[in-house]
Amino acid sequence: MPITDWPLGERPRERLILQGAGVLSDAELLAILLRTGTAGRSAIDLARDMLSHFVSLGGLLHAPVNELLEQPGLGPAKLAQLAAAAEIGRRCLAERVSQANALSHPDAVRDYLRLSYGFSVRETFAAVYLSAQNRVLAVEELSRGTLTEVRVYTRELIKSALRHNAASVILAHNHPSGETEPSRADRDLTVTLSKALSLVDIRLVDHLVITTTCCTSFAERGWL
Repeated sequence: MPITDWPLGERPRERLILQGAGVLSDAELLAILLRTGTAGRSAIDLARDMLSHFVSLGGLLHAPVNELLEQPGLGPAKLAQLAAAAEIGRRCLAERVSQANALSHPDAVRDYLRLSYGFSVRETFAAVYLSAQNRVLAVEELSRGTLTEVRVYTRELIKSALRHNAASVILAHNHPSGETEPSRADRDLTVTLSKALSLVDIRLVDHLVITTTCCTSFAERGWL
């Protein structure tokens, strides 16, 4: 049955307006962005199928374009709407990060990094450069590797940190496998980078291992 034939109190758009977006399920929110379904399939049906295929909203919004276009009912126009929604969310988090003290409000930084890198299918290494007042100066992707590893060059990290006039740095990389436990190589690399940064009076305050759902902090483990 098309959504337009549903009782007004059950339609996602009307419920959002009357009760707020928070009451809607992931499928209902996605259906509002899709707007229309296909022959015999409502927008809710399509949304549920897509969420089942991509596992989560995050998986859907970060999926490759060619894979998204294979989904029934999802053409270039709807794909553009989804991409715009994802980018709006990322920019809102970026605003929150830029205005917050990164050490007093670490969740803002972690949420931004998870959204930006947590869904990448390849390991990606990034750095968050902080001022002396712990404000975020810049977030920069340093390198991108394979499914299981990424190379980081000490020289490039130091050059970038000095270019941004950073007083301290938060490092982050994702684990596409979903495993949150840092590897021995992760720990050894962190020690190497921390020592190198200290030579130019820049402090490494944390290294985060990111997945789609959470992150592990070296600082909280007592490793920094």
